[in-house]
Amino acid sequence: MTNATDMRAETFVRARLSAGSVDVFPGEKPASLDEAYAIQDAAIGLWPKPVGGWKVGRITGDYETELGQDRLVGPVFTELCFHNDKAVHDMPVFSAGFAAVEGEVTAVISRDAPAGQETFTTEEALSYIEALHVGVEVASSPFAEINDHGPLVTIADFGNNYGIILGKEIPDWRDMKLEDWVFETFINGESVGKAAPTGLPGGPVESVRYLLENTSRRGVPLKAGQLVVTGAVTGVHQAFVGDESEVTCCGEKISLRLTGA
Repeated sequence: MTNATDMRAETFVRARLSAGSVDVFPGEKPASLDEAYAIQDAAIGLWPKPVGGWKVGRITGDYETELGQDRLVGPVFTELCFHNDKAVHDMPVFSAGFAAVEGEVTAVISRDAPAGQETFTTEEALSYIEALHVGVEVASSPFAEINDHGPLVTIADFGNNYGIILGKEIPDWRDMKLEDWVFETFINGESVGKAAPTGLPGGPVESVRYLLENTSRRGVPLKAGQLVVTGAVTGVHQAFVGDESEVTCCGEKISLRLTGA
């Protein structure tokens, strides 16, 4: 790990812990997946709380072709993992940075993944899923331009994540009738997206399989009880401090209000 990697990781961690902002990317942008994840790994090591879950996001278009990957991942720390046990959740975001609300199928991991296993089949991935739930990812970064510089920059700052809300288990989820899992996201009372997770290549199980391999190769295999948001279903919808949002699916409703971090 180079001093430059340390500096980039420290800048993002310092800004997040102080609810500050990052005006420009600190130093050279990562030029490869390995470099981007090295920055993320360094930042995880600097964070004062353990990882409680992970987000999996999509890589599309020319970036997918260039990088040879269709997904990216980032950690979610224990203090930012919530259950849907409140009428309205106050969710912190970076007021001078970027924030978004995303309805997502969310997996609960059933058992620890073994150290050293770096490839997993779809069937193996399914065996690590205790249940699939309705969930919300709150994406936020102190770097307001994080989505303007491609997936490597997103990876470098924790995958642009700042929280998970876990809702109810999806009924009969093992039948994998994805077309019946219709999510709808509202911001300030207006519907901004309605869809089922049929557009995600391989669906939520493929996201878990990808994450099993990614984290194992980085020496941080998945742990029992960790939460995994598997990819935005209704799109990435930018929001701001003070906005109120609601995500519905399968009879579940998750309500949240964005507050300053």
